[in-house]
Amino acid sequence: MLPCPRVISGVLLLVAAVSCVELTQRDWWEKAGFYQIYPRSFKDSDGDGIGDLNGITSKLQYLKDIGVRAFWMSPINKSPMVDFGYDISDYRAIQPEYGTMEDFEHLVTEAKRVGLKVIMDLVPNHSSDKHEWFVKSENREQGYDEYYVWHDGVDNPQGGRKLPPSNWVQAFRGSAWQWSEKRMQYYLHQFTVEQPDLNYRNPKVVQEMKDVITFWLDKGVDGFRIDAVPCLYEAEANGSFPDEPISGLTNDQDDFDYLTHVYTQNQPETLDMVYQWRELVDQYQKDHGGETRVLMTEAYTSLEILHEYYVSPDGRLGSHMPFNFGLITDLRINSTAEDFVKVVQSWMEIVPPGHAANWVMGNHDRSRVGTRSGTERIDAMNMIIHSLPGPTVTYQGEEIGMTDVIISWEETKDPAACNAGEELYAQKSRDPCRTPFQWDDSTLAGFTNGSTTWLPVGPNYRTVNVKVENGLEKSHLKVYKAMMKLRESKTFQHGSVKASAVKENVLAIVRELQGYNTYITLVNLGGAIELFDGIALASRLPSKLRFEVVGIDSHHVRGGAVATNDILLLPNESFVLVARVAPVDRLHESICEAWLEQ
Repeated sequence: MLPCPRVISGVLLLVAAVSCVELTQRDWWEKAGFYQIYPRSFKDSDGDGIGDLNGITSKLQYLKDIGVRAFWMSPINKSPMVDFGYDISDYRAIQPEYGTMEDFEHLVTEAKRVGLKVIMDLVPNHSSDKHEWFVKSENREQGYDEYYVWHDGVDNPQGGRKLPPSNWVQAFRGSAWQWSEKRMQYYLHQFTVEQPDLNYRNPKVVQEMKDVITFWLDKGVDGFRIDAVPCLYEAEANGSFPDEPISGLTNDQDDFDYLTHVYTQNQPETLDMVYQWRELVDQYQKDHGGETRVLMTEAYTSLEILHEYYVSPDGRLGSHMPFNFGLITDLRINSTAEDFVKVVQSWMEIVPPGHAANWVMGNHDRSRVGTRSGTERIDAMNMIIHSLPGPTVTYQGEEIGMTDVIISWEETKDPAACNAGEELYAQKSRDPCRTPFQWDDSTLAGFTNGSTTWLPVGPNYRTVNVKVENGLEKSHLKVYKAMMKLRESKTFQHGSVKASAVKENVLAIVRELQGYNTYITLVNLGGAIELFDGIALASRLPSKLRFEVVGIDSHHVRGGAVATNDILLLPNESFVLVARVAPVDRLHESICEAWLEQ
């Protein structure tokens, strides 16, 4: 078909016949950037060296400015802080050192004012041993007797106190069973001894947690990140708990990896509980209106099981976002482009039709990107994760390139490290990735106006911080913002995705949508110069491509051009190229529509 001429305001345009692309409506969370806040280390407002709610409120505009749509906070509930909030003593109260309920309500109000969603961290598997539920259960108070997992133990061949019911090992070393002198029974704790496991085979416990969810929904939160979901249920047979098989990964019988956790994780009932929570939040939306309340679930488990976190075989909906940890767990500093492609493809293959993939780059339990992948790949990892379809999750500080901080044994706070002892603590500690956020180059990185911080500030804070990076022509923060801006485009929200290994160490992610710009993210994962012809990367590429986003070490500048058939990548270089579609070919773009209506 020949193009038909149209005259608009005296200008002759050749309008080619093209078909409109039907763009699927995306829910707010499906195209969002999520940001994890570790409250203790984000921003201190009162000078005590510990981050708090008012500190978060004071930085909401920052979150808005970098392009995220929602933030989830590690627990802010009342807690003895044995595991820094993951040992909750009151699910309906705020930890005093973080602020008050009024502070939280103000945070929610301000977040909504600037256009941000608030996600709470829900810790359903266990409570603190200081929680009134546990105190009453340990005392066998009527109605609370079976709130936790109790057992008499097994006979001791040597006589004396009975032995633990099974060989189960907790995540922080040692037996997962603790003897209670008050109750004269063992209780299960899959984490620290101060974190007893709740008994989800008791309908009262199930309802208690549903009531907690409703309480916070009534406070205006927009969803929940649900902690340690695989641990909710344990296998039980005839009143006993079977021993777990030895994994062969280590000879250390106190180490969590000593066993294969087939009876303490991923039981069939766990998925049903997730489906019940989804029914609850969906019904809440129907009853109260507003946008979707989101469930985000933490589960380090197989892809087959994660598929069912999305939806059951009979169609029951589960988690909106079963966290995808592949970019954390399945890649190494020497991973090739093909390794990256496999991680992307393996996840895309398990996402059910009509559901969204998600990409998690870091969190408060894992070494930072710049440490585990190398500082030279910080921009590359931010480009990769934000070039993929679906929501992303950024751990605080990854946008400015923060790295792990060396923490001495004397400075160590993490219970996982403390339980490991001085010789092993560095292998187990999560403190290095939890250090205070680096806001500026003033004393203590602008995190606090006090004289101390709960963990040491990173020694590189004078150069790696928000203030300095905002002022530079090129910085990790500028790259992050540019990628978040790019994700607002129609191509990134609705286009196809193709990840490929152009060469052993060259990764390409192509985003295409008919009638809109094509974007090509290129990453050199190796230490050698790479040269290749990019003409086959996407359909109908022009002879030249433009640089849309460039890493801080790139020799290119945004807006510059490169010959499509002669693309050169320096060692560890990364950038995003764009093939722009002329307005005359974008009939569904508003500017073209305006022209044609004249």
